[in-house]
Amino acid sequence: MPVKKMKRARLLIVAVLALAASMVLVACGGGGGGLSGSDNSDVTTATGGDPTGSLNISNWPLYIDGQTIKNFQNETGIKTTYTEDVNDNNEFFGKVQPLLSQGDSGGRSIIIVTDWMAQKMYDLGYIQNLDKAKIPTVEKNLIPSLQHPSFDPDRKYSVPWQSGMTGLVVRKDLAPDVKSINDLFDPKYKGKVTMLTEMRDTVPLVMAADGIDPPDATKQDWLDTIDKIKKASDSGQIRRFTGNDYIQDMAKGDVVAAIGWSGDAVQAESDNPNLQYVQPEQGCSLWSDNMLIPVGAPNPAAAYKFMDYVYEPKNQAKITAYVNYVSPVKGVKEILQKQDPDIANNQLIFPSEAYTKNCFNQVSPPGDEADQQEVEQAFQDVVTG
Repeated sequence: MPVKKMKRARLLIVAVLALAASMVLVACGGGGGGLSGSDNSDVTTATGGDPTGSLNISNWPLYIDGQTIKNFQNETGIKTTYTEDVNDNNEFFGKVQPLLSQGDSGGRSIIIVTDWMAQKMYDLGYIQNLDKAKIPTVEKNLIPSLQHPSFDPDRKYSVPWQSGMTGLVVRKDLAPDVKSINDLFDPKYKGKVTMLTEMRDTVPLVMAADGIDPPDATKQDWLDTIDKIKKASDSGQIRRFTGNDYIQDMAKGDVVAAIGWSGDAVQAESDNPNLQYVQPEQGCSLWSDNMLIPVGAPNPAAAYKFMDYVYEPKNQAKITAYVNYVSPVKGVKEILQKQDPDIANNQLIFPSEAYTKNCFNQVSPPGDEADQQEVEQAFQDVVTG
């Protein structure tokens, strides 16, 4: 099928399991960010010899171009199985946690999850540290803005796959004045706005719009904001909570504004120029999906080779041109400036410091596991009605 339609398919795939899976895992204690009080003193460093043999990778659907895996295999001789089985952070955690708790990766040598889940899995002892000497190209080409994230300040265990922004996605022909998250609460848009089922995307943006700095927010700030969202949901102001499928609602005109993801907007705008990403006046949320080497990984050497391979700018440029999220690799913009200037000049793919000056790194609720669980449950109660 055409590339545009293949990208559209991701919007449906990701959404199908997200809500049900997150409900189940919150009930089981699967929600929350990094666990406080964790001791990582016994975390192993992934080691390996020459990169040969086979490599198994778990990633999100339609998050890579059609040639990179084939080219990697041809150039390295490493037989690579690339599985699109990360449909939702919580759902994936529920699937692999029983194995990882026993030191078994299920055959995977790379898994790719979002910042907060990466920290959660590391704090539980499920992720290995990285041998930086094995990934010199990553060390050389990782863009400065992603080198020291709060969840992994020294990038001891994580390598960004792609990055992105959470903000507003708007039908500019139907809601041209939407510029703030608070505009989603305007009665004139009642029943025509949506928010994301991902708590760490939705709640901090609403807090920021009310003047609360998300990184410094208290548990009560989170609970009060969730209560505000609940009232808007109960009144019918919020049409529903979604995964990526808000794009379909917007294409039909049923939704005029949503909390959504930058990459979705880039892809959707190619189909409908009226559908655009809008940077909220109070700033956006910044996040990354990260490559990790789990405990029990059968071939860390091949994992390192793949990480270094996709950090070669010429290889990363193919991925960036396809997925339309923020590239984590230096030198990609210069390549795409020659190949596709529209992509190279897109602020959603290569954002300037000025464009993201009011943005913040994606955050989790503060406190211990019980505190985080309380906030998670409160949000899920709203999402599920």
